[in-house]
Amino acid sequence: MMTMILRRLAFLPLTLLVIYTITLALAWAVPGNPLENPDKRPKPEVIEQMNKQYNLDSFPKFYVSYLDRATGVHYARDWMSGRLADDVARASQAGFPPPSRPVFDFGPSLQYDDLTVNEIIGSSLPVSATLGLTAIFIAVIVGTGVGIIGATRPNTMVDHSTLIIAMIGISLPSFVIGTASLLVFSVWLGWFPVAQWGTLRSMVLPAVTLSLPFIAYIARLTRMGMIDVLGADFIRTARAKGASERSVLLKHALKNAFLPVLSFLGPATAMAMTGSFVVERVFTVPGIGQHFVNAVQNKDLSLIMGVVLVFATMLIVFNLAVDVLYRWIDPRIV
Repeated sequence: MMTMILRRLAFLPLTLLVIYTITLALAWAVPGNPLENPDKRPKPEVIEQMNKQYNLDSFPKFYVSYLDRATGVHYARDWMSGRLADDVARASQAGFPPPSRPVFDFGPSLQYDDLTVNEIIGSSLPVSATLGLTAIFIAVIVGTGVGIIGATRPNTMVDHSTLIIAMIGISLPSFVIGTASLLVFSVWLGWFPVAQWGTLRSMVLPAVTLSLPFIAYIARLTRMGMIDVLGADFIRTARAKGASERSVLLKHALKNAFLPVLSFLGPATAMAMTGSFVVERVFTVPGIGQHFVNAVQNKDLSLIMGVVLVFATMLIVFNLAVDVLYRWIDPRIV
């Protein structure tokens, strides 16, 4: 297992490099940039200076300079050359606190004044992560329960009802469900606050809305896996030994039927944590999704690349964690 983990981690930089190259090429091809915003367009000489400072006038220069800072190479080079120590010493002599430099520097945001991409991600990613993990937790509990109920009563009204609910959850867009739930439960009934974040009540509607598609997929995967496993010989053996139905379902059958769900949870968790753009828009959640949408609309290259690299890293790490759990649950898998 350790060999597999090391091999996957060795491919991580190459995978991120390919993602970085493709994403930057696509983002660069989109016309316009934040400096051309008609509402606050800087003077021509300021635009020229900013283009040179951030290498916005040259794709190769921006590609190399951003990659140099985002990967930590620039930080390591300054540390080895003693520049970091010199900066700390100069700040101490001048009576200022030591400068704070991130190892992985995603650069300044061209859209938000006086904010770096690291600061934006640092403040918004925990919000999206909290929302996403809560949604995945709800999806696993509800989806697994619905799938088990459907599998234990195949081809009955209960089973058909779970399938219909799953199809509705997959088919309806998040913005439709979110808008409807906001209108009914917040505006009409007043059970939950509108456009707020930071309390448990304010998290309920966006988390449930975000979890619905994942509930549907998990329910279908659990149902299919449970139906296959419940017909296996070891299940009949467990029942013949007098094991209770609860023990058969949860201890014997679910452990094996859960493997397809576990495979789905890797990318699903990463997507829920960083890809809830629509839900964050509908419920005004101050997560990373809104910043990413604004960055794309305004061609904020630094913010676009920072969010994409963080998301890609999370996706790879979560998939690696799923593979490790696979081998822990079923050592026969190689």
